[in-house]
Amino acid sequence: MKCARNVLAFVLVVFFAALISAQEGQIASDSELAAITARGKLLYEYDQAAWHASDAVMATHPPEALLGRYIAKKTDAGWVVAFGHLNDAKDAFMIAATATQGKSLQEFSVKRIDPPQADRGFFLSASAALDAAVPAFHGAAANRTYNAAVLPAPAGRWYVYLEPAQTDADGDYFPLGADVRYLVSADGLSIVETRQMHQSIIPKAEIPPGTKLAAGFHTHVLSDVPEDSDVFCVLSRKPSMPEYVGSKTAVYVVNTDGSIQFVERLKKHR
Repeated sequence: MKCARNVLAFVLVVFFAALISAQEGQIASDSELAAITARGKLLYEYDQAAWHASDAVMATHPPEALLGRYIAKKTDAGWVVAFGHLNDAKDAFMIAATATQGKSLQEFSVKRIDPPQADRGFFLSASAALDAAVPAFHGAAANRTYNAAVLPAPAGRWYVYLEPAQTDADGDYFPLGADVRYLVSADGLSIVETRQMHQSIIPKAEIPPGTKLAAGFHTHVLSDVPEDSDVFCVLSRKPSMPEYVGSKTAVYVVNTDGSIQFVERLKKHR
């Protein structure tokens, strides 16, 4: 999957100049930036696992009525993606197939489970978290379908991400923006916190033919730091390139390995 928010290197100069009226504020700590990177990397891995596991499962021509939804789980041996649905009592997630990662996130082996196996642990709670978060999201981008990801959060709770899906009309452009992260209770039944990561989808930049691409950039109006989905975008984008993120306090860069660096503080305009 690709994310192509490409700009010219010289445009970054204009970008920095446009932010000189920002207010002075706190700079994100190294540990805060590292935590954003870690979540963004997991979100990217989840997306890759779901994508390639789904392809592997569908290649076996399973009864689609048994699959319902997929939920990915990272283990010490790699990712396992369970395909199934809630039972009528909604007290078990019925797993009809699993896809287990091989040597890479592009390789998955499939196991069909007949009759479906009841899970009342990880996959049940994760599925409940999805059911709590997805109906609460009304979509910030018109005429867009969304992908959902559910990941463990601190204190046994859950992060549920809603990200705009790439469409055929996008071509090589992977949409960034109009996304949200929910923090859901450990039992998956209630939303604890809603974090709108970007307000709207950032338009694809117009690049003159024959111009060498250097980096992307965008500004944040909802937060002072890069977001998990910024890391996800950079890791997904091909060809790889960094993304500069400007907030009201500072400029950061998300490197092609997902790490985030502070670039410069933005001082109050006098």
